Amino acid sequence: MHIDKEVFETWMRRIMERFDHLEKGESRSKKQYGLPKGEHLLDNQDICQLLNISKRTLQRYRTLKQLPYHTIYHKTYYRESELLAFIKNHFDDKDCMKGNKNNENNTES
Repeated sequence: MHIDKEVFETWMRRIMERFDHLEKGESRSKKQYGLPKGEHLLDNQDICQLLNISKRTLQRYRTLKQLPYHTIYHKTYYRESELLAFIKNHFDDKDCMKGNKNNENNTES
């Protein structure tokens, strides 16, 4: 298969334009949308990885209004400060200890 040089250059130009367009979209999505200094926004993937939960569990927290969220351009974001408050309220040391004790009791039997 032989491609004419002119056709090749046209296709390469179109590909590079698309890369530029994608790059501009990424830089726009990383803006902090007027948040106070030091405040960060996290997306669904960030939260799922940090808390080691599924997307469905995260959806349940939103539906039950346990975890505040913000929608920007049809994408869901969470403020870091609100996530920290959620963790303090829902994942305290007592719950972690209960889980460990249950595991110890199961292994002794």
